[in-house]
Amino acid sequence: MKNVLLIREIYLEAFTNLGHAFAKSFFKLMSWFCFASLLIVLYAFIFRITTGFAFD
Repeated sequence: MKNVLLIREIYLEAFTNLGHAFAKSFFKLMSWFCFASLLIVLYAFIFRITTGFAFD
């Protein structure tokens, strides 16, 4: 049980100072990545429709 408590304490200390700025930057980056991926998928789908691709 002592080992589990020590690992928990190390984990809490490691991630305490990351804070709001890291989370904000990470989620902003991920949202832009997802938006760009969605645009690429929509472009590919529209391109396939306009070129007459047979969706069988």
